[in-house]
Amino acid sequence: MQVESGGWSGEGAFTQHVLDRLRGVEEVVALKVEDAPATRSEADYNFVANEIFVTFATLQRDEPAKLFGTFRTTRRVSAKAMTFDGLVKVLEESEGIGPADYADEGMIQYLRTERVIPPYQTKGYKLIELLRIYESK
Repeated sequence: MQVESGGWSGEGAFTQHVLDRLRGVEEVVALKVEDAPATRSEADYNFVANEIFVTFATLQRDEPAKLFGTFRTTRRVSAKAMTFDGLVKVLEESEGIGPADYADEGMIQYLRTERVIPPYQTKGYKLIELLRIYESK
């Protein structure tokens, strides 16, 4: 599997967890992860936005066909090994990931929040992590 992470800062524990799970899916052949431009940090919150682009494997199979309407032949057909809806189900059934906050035919979106209180500080900050997964064409 190819994983391209040159455009990712490495922030986001949930993003790392989803990447680890996607590496275990046989039908996925390539992943590209990068920071989204919406990432920002203020005094009382951090907003981390990441995007993952998924490339599925393709399967080749022979299918019967007719040539000029009378001659029987076969033709080679390419099909994806997994659909985007299948990926939604795989992630939904994965431990620690669960159902997406939003999913349609072109995107899966997760939004996770947690309160972080560093040692020796009375006031913590809120960590908001947005993850969007797209199918790479």
